[in-house]
Amino acid sequence: MTGIQETWLRCADPRPAAGRRLVCFPHAGGSAAFYRDWGRHLPDLEVHAVSYPGRAERIEEEPRTDLRRLARDIADALEPLADRPLLLFGHSMGAVVALETARELQARGVAPAHLYASGSRDAPLPEPEEDDDADEDEESLTARLLHLGGTDPELAHDPLFRELVLPYLRADGQMFRSHARSFRPLPRLDCPVTSIVGDADPDADRRPWSELTTGTFRERIVPGGDHFYLISDPPYALLLRDSRDRPTS
Repeated sequence: MTGIQETWLRCADPRPAAGRRLVCFPHAGGSAAFYRDWGRHLPDLEVHAVSYPGRAERIEEEPRTDLRRLARDIADALEPLADRPLLLFGHSMGAVVALETARELQARGVAPAHLYASGSRDAPLPEPEEDDDADEDEESLTARLLHLGGTDPELAHDPLFRELVLPYLRADGQMFRSHARSFRPLPRLDCPVTSIVGDADPDADRRPWSELTTGTFRERIVPGGDHFYLISDPPYALLLRDSRDRPTS
């Protein structure tokens, strides 16, 4: 891998013979480690997880506040990997980063093979939220983190954890809300799009996914799933079926 790929991507299980690559985009406050074990369960795919600035190995860097710039930088790292078809999977905020990355790749003539928008439902956009995270105190940020799920409550109240995680959680929230205020329905993607959402998820992002692509669209509902359904029920079977059913060239 080149320097830019080593900076932006983590691949725990390289598979030179895999027909396709799956690129996973973390949620707000998340890191590439969230997808560390996915490669073991997806033998037909080479799994890469995106490493955002400001966390984990990149903790010394400033978190990004411009989502489209973030997507352009990720596209720079992914473009050389397009010798094999790219499947993009993003959860929650990560679905929107994946969308903008897919748009950037498509503009460069590198059309993704599929986009999976997890933790997001097909629906009209809500009114943008006020960007008040800059003034949100630690307790409020921690409460919001726990409300969404996916974080151990004991860990969330650990002072070191909060010192490390809350700054980039706040930055992610600001970036996401800023993007929502300027969201554009165009350009449309050409690839298929699948949204995946728990039927018990009141916090799912809303995005008119069916209108954001000229390709096919479908929505998969996870029975009993909350916002972090994919911790207990990762969509491995769906991803494997798609990678096997669709041609690789």
